[in-house]
Amino acid sequence: MKWNKFRLKTTTAAEDIVSSILSDLGIEGVEIEDKVPLTQKEKEQMFVDILPETIPDDGTAFINFYLEEGEDKDAVLAKVLEELAGMREFVDLGPCTIEESQTEDVDWVKQFYVDDILIIPSWEQVKPEDEGKMIIHIDPGTAFGTGMHETTQLCIRQIKKYVTDTTRILDVGCGSGILGMLALKFGAAYAVGTDLDPCAIDATHENMKENGVPKEQYEVMIGNIIDDKAIQDQVGYACYDIVAAKILAGCFSLSANILADVLVMLTPVIVSQLKPGGIYITSGIIDDKEEVVKQAVADAGLELLDVTYQGEWVCVTARKSE
Repeated sequence: MKWNKFRLKTTTAAEDIVSSILSDLGIEGVEIEDKVPLTQKEKEQMFVDILPETIPDDGTAFINFYLEEGEDKDAVLAKVLEELAGMREFVDLGPCTIEESQTEDVDWVKQFYVDDILIIPSWEQVKPEDEGKMIIHIDPGTAFGTGMHETTQLCIRQIKKYVTDTTRILDVGCGSGILGMLALKFGAAYAVGTDLDPCAIDATHENMKENGVPKEQYEVMIGNIIDDKAIQDQVGYACYDIVAAKILAGCFSLSANILADVLVMLTPVIVSQLKPGGIYITSGIIDDKEEVVKQAVADAGLELLDVTYQGEWVCVTARKSE
């Protein structure tokens, strides 16, 4: 499916107002681009102390929105401009110029396979040749990914390898909940997810519901398991057969080297959550940081079991001693 993409130039002070106007007109899923510095809360949610350099805020913001190819874009744009003109009498909205381009679904997300698993948006039809596969519905447009990233796929394969019908899994950095969900689909008994972003709660609940996973089989907690004792206590100790830690750069464009540093800090902490003999699966490691993470695993007293690769990314799997 093709979409018409519109890029509206406004100001950072007015971006919320403009977004609200678009929402009132039935336009959902807008993207905001600006150079506003991160708040302290946002920095805390990034798991890191080293932040990428940012460009100074010049007060300019761009709001992207999309219309399906078949929609009457001229009528919609006329309403948008009319509403903006009315609001400009009271608020400085900036130039409000609109650039138009065209994009396709493949620019956002497309159905893809992880071995015999098909991950597909809920509105897409499953082809007859795929009906024998495990079908997972995850829609684009949330704050999190769909599982397409190599690091997620590496974790999925390792979880499938080690899961049993008695497995309790802890998914650190759960995001959309895809790893916990797939563990349950593979036969696990229970899944717990943690994340720094409160949006993970709604995203996980929505995806679990879409894929027929009952609420009794999982829960989601918000907090920093690395240094928040309350979250560590809530998650529990020595009660997980598998701990999966997948750290992604996400929308902040963090250096892949920083991601590995996060895993180095996380590894000695997470040992306490594993049962004796439990499996630790970690990904989000760029290839030239493989040895650093493997050393962290060894320093934590874990036995290295497997190292797998996809593209430039690495997944390290280890076991806690009995």
